[in-house]
Amino acid sequence: MYALSAINAELIAVLAQISLPIGPVPFTLQNFAIGLIATVFRPREAVFSVALYLLLGAIGLPVFAGGGAGFHALIGPSAGYLWFDLLYAATTSYLTHSNYGLVRIFLANLLGDSLVFVGGVMGLHFLAGMSFQQAITVGVLPFILPDFGKIIAITMISKPLLQRLKRGPYFSL
Repeated sequence: MYALSAINAELIAVLAQISLPIGPVPFTLQNFAIGLIATVFRPREAVFSVALYLLLGAIGLPVFAGGGAGFHALIGPSAGYLWFDLLYAATTSYLTHSNYGLVRIFLANLLGDSLVFVGGVMGLHFLAGMSFQQAITVGVLPFILPDFGKIIAITMISKPLLQRLKRGPYFSL
């Protein structure tokens, strides 16, 4: 479990570096990685992967979007997004299983991603001093369509990936 979680945490870190600064909150592929991990792996592995990613960033490794690092990122304006990634992983992983259909996978990821938006808005409101309306305007609205696309991609990729991992010589899921 630990080695697999370390690989997953690295995947999150790598995809977090694919970042487009579009305001106070950058667009990244971090949640794509989290959603895919949460869909393919069990809750314990998925949550541990995200927790390890957060720990790596907290101790100073440049794993957060744009090479960000340090504990201050976990208490700064975008901290809500980071902390609620744990809920995304837990909720989505709990609600999905290899036998479930694409609709269930899509809805589980939609719920998990929505939780991240809730955390992000709360962080922007309480930690950045934005009004709720402003936090939604800068922290949710620009990301609705891109995240919808990420969730569709996760939904389409997860089943073949899961089947490949089950057949592969290296992992047992």
